[in-house]
Amino acid sequence: MQLLKWYKDFNELIMFQHSVFSLPFIFIAMIVSANGWFGWKLLLLGVLAAVSARNFAMLVNRYLDRDIDAKNPRTKNRPNVDGRFSETQLRILIIVNAIFFIAVAYVINDLAFWLSFPILLILGGYSWFKRFSEMAHLVLGLSLGLAPIAGAIAVEGTIPMWSVMLAVGVMFWVAGFDLLYSLQDMEFDKKEGLYSIPSRYGSDATMFLAKIFHAIAVLFWAFFVSTAELGFFAWLAVIASAGMLAYEHHIVNKDFTKIDRAFFTVNGYLGFIVLGLIMVDRIVQ
Repeated sequence: MQLLKWYKDFNELIMFQHSVFSLPFIFIAMIVSANGWFGWKLLLLGVLAAVSARNFAMLVNRYLDRDIDAKNPRTKNRPNVDGRFSETQLRILIIVNAIFFIAVAYVINDLAFWLSFPILLILGGYSWFKRFSEMAHLVLGLSLGLAPIAGAIAVEGTIPMWSVMLAVGVMFWVAGFDLLYSLQDMEFDKKEGLYSIPSRYGSDATMFLAKIFHAIAVLFWAFFVSTAELGFFAWLAVIASAGMLAYEHHIVNKDFTKIDRAFFTVNGYLGFIVLGLIMVDRIVQ
């Protein structure tokens, strides 16, 4: 029972369910690189790398944001604030996940290993940026945007141009929905002097910029499909993603209280729908 409670607290700490945003794009890149199935070994290594990298990023965020989370009514009951995880425990978990990620990258190939170090620096940088720059939203986007590049590296040992196009699309997709999600903390961020775009420029500018970011995301996903020379179902994935992002903005425009629905439901499904259509595209070609 004690172990089960620890697991529940840890899951609440790292919000494992948010892995649905990056995992599909890792596998999309691996499928395109392998032109189909890439093997059980790489599937396992890809999952382990993605989970440990994301755990590291979330743990660093929770560790650095202890003071901020304690003041915010939305986050004051998180495990990093209410005593369920001490500072020492958080530091140990950060180190363990960093070492595990580097070890998995070493097993994958040399390029993955050497890039694992700067990747960890980027993943840990988001929490610092929001203290001095509105670019924090894009840094978060970059953190998840590295996923498809990592997937291509795992299969090919190189960084093909199409994976960069896919990654840039993911970066602007994530930055766009992070802008919308940040609307919830707009007043709190103003009070605390944090550099979120909503707190600096207001809700109207934020929603407009989120639309621009998502338009750029769809554009780069189209570049990805074209550069990788994919087929009909891949183009259908681009169209579907555009429709889902338009629906997301429709939800938020009508009612700010629906941000959670837009953030989790729409964006959670988007990655898996695109993954499914890319799989179909590789099967039929």
